Amino acid sequence: MYRRFAAELIGTLLLVYVAVGVATLSFGFGVAGRSLSAGVVATALAFGLVLLVLVYAIGPISGCHVNPAVTLGVLLARRITPFDAVGYWIAQFIGGILGALLLWATFAGSPLYNRATVGLGADGWGAASMIQINMGGAFLAEVVLTALFVFAVLAMTSPVAIASVSGVAIGLALTTVHLIGIPITGTSVNPARSLGPALVVGGTALSQVWLFIVAPLVGGAVAAVMHGLIGPPTKETPLPPTEGPPPEED
Repeated sequence: MYRRFAAELIGTLLLVYVAVGVATLSFGFGVAGRSLSAGVVATALAFGLVLLVLVYAIGPISGCHVNPAVTLGVLLARRITPFDAVGYWIAQFIGGILGALLLWATFAGSPLYNRATVGLGADGWGAASMIQINMGGAFLAEVVLTALFVFAVLAMTSPVAIASVSGVAIGLALTTVHLIGIPITGTSVNPARSLGPALVVGGTALSQVWLFIVAPLVGGAVAAVMHGLIGPPTKETPLPPTEGPPPEED
């Protein structure tokens, strides 16, 4: 059991450190130059590629949720027990916070870094949004994008999916939602990814983080309903697989 929780903690930490790090470099430090599109594409690819790697690295251990919204969807799909789900959520939020702290410690070594002006890839609406989306629009966008992403995860981990390419499809799904979501809210679709940077940055990011916790969870629940309605009519296999003693030999 502890191996699963440790995998979720480490996986979420690495997701935040690498992907949020690219977001901060692109939009905070401005290494993407004046091209907004370059920053959006680089950040979207960073999230998708790091998740793709993690799916193959820790997927066999924990299922590679690294996202409380995914865990909620998997729980509602009855592939995981409530006890395991709570353990996953605790590990994911701790991992997200540690990843943000490590990223902050890294950038603090640069004379160009200022937490108030450069930030740490936090999500937001209103003045914190590239298109100054209002709260209602931000909530709707996060629900829809999270539902799409979690639905893709549930579909690609079903018994009829091709397991060998599941990581590629899941990584591309996360990349896709970031391509549209970054200009709208910065793209959360992951409460643990949002909470860590918001705690470090504080201010507006922290006051708005509730939306990026609640909306993705709603989206995860919507995805579970969608999958139940149109998913394969076969019995779901619990994920992650139950560990037990090896079978006795005759």
